[in-house]
Amino acid sequence: MAGVLHGLLTLAALVALLCVPCLLAIAIFADVAIDRTERSMKQAATRWRTRREAARLERSTGIEPAHRRLRRPQIHHQPPAEEAPAGPPFEQVAADLRRLARQRAEVAHRSPVWFAAVHRAYDERLRIACRELEIPEHLDALEGIDLEIERLRVEGLLEAAGLSLAVIDTDGRQDTR
Repeated sequence: MAGVLHGLLTLAALVALLCVPCLLAIAIFADVAIDRTERSMKQAATRWRTRREAARLERSTGIEPAHRRLRRPQIHHQPPAEEAPAGPPFEQVAADLRRLARQRAEVAHRSPVWFAAVHRAYDERLRIACRELEIPEHLDALEGIDLEIERLRVEGLLEAAGLSLAVIDTDGRQDTR
């Protein structure tokens, strides 16, 4: 019997040792929790009163509250939001097009792999420039001579839009259009 009593007292001492600091912390910081709860209850009551008054006003005057008009999605009246640029600055695209046009003229000294890479990069920059200037292009869908004709058409439209591209003619002279 003495062993059981000793075990129970030891268990009670351990529980007290673990629980007393927790109870003290709760007692010390209870005022903070009470203040937060009180503040949130006051805010909830204020919101409820405001909504009730707005509903009464709406019923009596027939005028819809402004906060409901603001929350309603405005499909036709909302101006388009400013979007972050989707690609590089247009000046960089123009400089890349001029550089790649010069590199396309240096075909004789380069490998076919390099030539194909330059053409892919040039076509990609043409696509970006067309997208920025809202010019229709079909560079993705074409191959061979049709692709060359489309490049010439797109270059002409870009020049008509004000983007000057450096072109090297067959004599090796540089002509800025």
